[in-house]
Amino acid sequence: MAEIVRPSTILPALRTQIHVLTSDGVDLIGEVAAPIGTSRGGILCFHPLPTAGGMMDSHVFKKAANRLPAMAGITVIRFNSRGTTSAAGRSTGSFDNGRAEALDVQAMLTYCFETLKIENLWVLGWSFGTDLALRHAKDIRHKGLILLSPPLRTTRDEDLLYWKRDLRPITVFVPEFDEFLKPQEARQRFSILPSIKVVAVGGAKHLWLGEPFVHRILSEINSIVTGDTQSLPLEF
Repeated sequence: MAEIVRPSTILPALRTQIHVLTSDGVDLIGEVAAPIGTSRGGILCFHPLPTAGGMMDSHVFKKAANRLPAMAGITVIRFNSRGTTSAAGRSTGSFDNGRAEALDVQAMLTYCFETLKIENLWVLGWSFGTDLALRHAKDIRHKGLILLSPPLRTTRDEDLLYWKRDLRPITVFVPEFDEFLKPQEARQRFSILPSIKVVAVGGAKHLWLGEPFVHRILSEINSIVTGDTQSLPLEF
């Protein structure tokens, strides 16, 4: 019998704790949550700002790992960037405000392609993670970027201009009441990228608190990764 999907719902998946070593010797702690059956694609998650509490268990990413493998056949790869701690453990190294984290991005993308062999891989960034994606996720093998609540804190116009030349799709979800960058401001900042899709989400805030907003975002991610047009079910 189907049950209502709640914030605490954890659906079946193959969950594996991982250690990924960067080129400068940092040990990144993470988890792969894979479908029990065939994977239809994957998302590599770059979490919010660790100095403000962001980590691989930030709630949207944890709920993605708890639901998307079973509900959508999507493999969810989460990790703590250098110096970041979660229940899974602490990645070594120190927070570097998005500079040395470029090596974390490179190591995780390589792991997804060369170890996990994911072909349909999308990069999912949230807040600080959107800056990592825009600045450093330039590996030609992934399919595109999905960005949640971009503050554009360290991303500069020259970083954006790279994506003007690179035609892979970028979809940006901006909360109506985002505390850092509201939809109209986001459209202005991203205007140098004519092909980018900026989606304003009414009623939402930067942290996407509230189950309706989580359901909306996970449904949108599923649609981008798999092509499904229907929202995820509310019962499973």
